[in-house]
Amino acid sequence: MSTTDIDWTATNAEAIGHFKALLRIPTVNPPGNERPAAEYIAGVLRAEGIEPTLLESEPTRTSIVARLKATHPSGAGPLLLNGHLDVVPVERDHWTHDPFAAVEADGCIWGRGAIDMKNMVTMSLVTLLLLKRTNARLTRDVIVAFVADEEAGSHHGALFLVEQHPELVRAEYVLNEVGGHTLTMGKTRYYPIQVAEKGICWFQLTAKGEPGHGSMPHPGNAVVKLSRALERLGMARLPQHNNAVVSEFLKTIAKGAPFPRNLIMPLLLAPALANHLLDLMGKADPETQKGVNAMLRNTTSPTMVTAGSKVNVIPSRATAMVDGRVLPGHSVESFLAEVRQVIGDELSIDVVDQHDGTTFTSDTPLYRAITATLGRHDPAGIPVPYMIPGFTDSFAYGRLGAICYGFSPVQLRADMNFTRMYHGHDERIPLEGFLWGQRVLFELVRDFCAQ
Repeated sequence: MSTTDIDWTATNAEAIGHFKALLRIPTVNPPGNERPAAEYIAGVLRAEGIEPTLLESEPTRTSIVARLKATHPSGAGPLLLNGHLDVVPVERDHWTHDPFAAVEADGCIWGRGAIDMKNMVTMSLVTLLLLKRTNARLTRDVIVAFVADEEAGSHHGALFLVEQHPELVRAEYVLNEVGGHTLTMGKTRYYPIQVAEKGICWFQLTAKGEPGHGSMPHPGNAVVKLSRALERLGMARLPQHNNAVVSEFLKTIAKGAPFPRNLIMPLLLAPALANHLLDLMGKADPETQKGVNAMLRNTTSPTMVTAGSKVNVIPSRATAMVDGRVLPGHSVESFLAEVRQVIGDELSIDVVDQHDGTTFTSDTPLYRAITATLGRHDPAGIPVPYMIPGFTDSFAYGRLGAICYGFSPVQLRADMNFTRMYHGHDERIPLEGFLWGQRVLFELVRDFCAQ
């Protein structure tokens, strides 16, 4: 069978079947337990004559890697398709449909992982199957890596592979999550392609004070000290730092935005105006405001608080975990100096986990292939380089010298907010948009990797 002989009706049905099967496997992290999902994929690959490698950093934290070797080697390095198998927890009471039932309703497939990111896992799996079935004349190896633990820092997944088994995942290029989705601005459709991402600095704040009886309040209460610091962090915007990727992104999407957003977007790059404009944007479009604000600066979000053991005892210690996100090119030291400017010197700061942000050049044959493929499938759509305010497994593969792009294509309706799907209630993906993405990804990989 050649690539022109693919029965897309049958292929689409197969892709939907694998997608729903993976969504029904609850790989919630913590604790993770990605093994059942990895074993499901291994069975699919072995049935096609592709022998996978399963690796565990510790029991049940399973990642799976498989490779199609180049049949007509050109000297080009491999292309790796990455997807993480773990998903974040759910609050079932807030879901319209069972988050692990893969319900098909209202033109969408619902489930935790539908966008983040079992869709890309499925599309990459089916892409590898199609390359094998069509005897594609590969000029470079194609690798798939479906990994554990991205949602908790990648230590048991991509980082484990990069540090302990680099020979399995060393590649020239990586395609990963958070890019290739439709972003509608007015009547214009954009396709952000992730070329940069923030790093992390997760840290613990500790306040110490005088213990005492709860019936006798006093100003040295550690809980009160911590609360004051957290309020300041929650209300503050750290200093603005523009970078080239964000500047190009805002200027590009402004061209297609309706009035007055077409004027506001470029002005956000002026620090003297940005805070006022962000306040105005927050009243009209809070979702966009949150995303843009996070791209313009380092950020902090207090997420966990611990203090005391008894209601009538004032504790001597109170702690909070804070999720810090650090722009590419900024150090942990400079970030924490900004935090100190907000909270003062009274509380101690202990870094729990950190890695640097990354930026990859868009001046590559793969980036040009991405834009060409999108141009065939949506001639009116406009690709644009993008920086996400979070992180992905790309930072790990970047340590092996790979150029990594977030490109997990999906066509969304204009009324669907992509970022709200991430880690949110009622995560879902349009069925037709998913199938569109499957074909886009396959054709991209085929055209880039095969004669």
